[in-house]
Amino acid sequence: MNLHPMKLVTIVCEAYAQDAVTKLLRDTGAHGWTSFAVEGDGSQGKRPADIREFANVQIEVVLQPETATRLLERLATDFFPRYAMIAFESNVRVLRRDKF
Repeated sequence: MNLHPMKLVTIVCEAYAQDAVTKLLRDTGAHGWTSFAVEGDGSQGKRPADIREFANVQIEVVLQPETATRLLERLATDFFPRYAMIAFESNVRVLRRDKF
């Protein structure tokens, strides 16, 4: 079995930002991502998942390390000032590197 090192970038943001974030993912070179509604409590207060206008979404994307760095830089400069959002990366290993 041949595993390849990659980065998993996880973004949790207000649902209102989802379209802008997924456009950035495409522009950055992501080949795909997964998103789902989430709820939680943090510095912006409680966010219920059942009311779309107040919900949060979690978006996960697996990327080459260089692409992950570019994505996180753009999120920090262009998105953090405008949206309630967090983002972080994790080390992962994938079986089919060509999918990413």
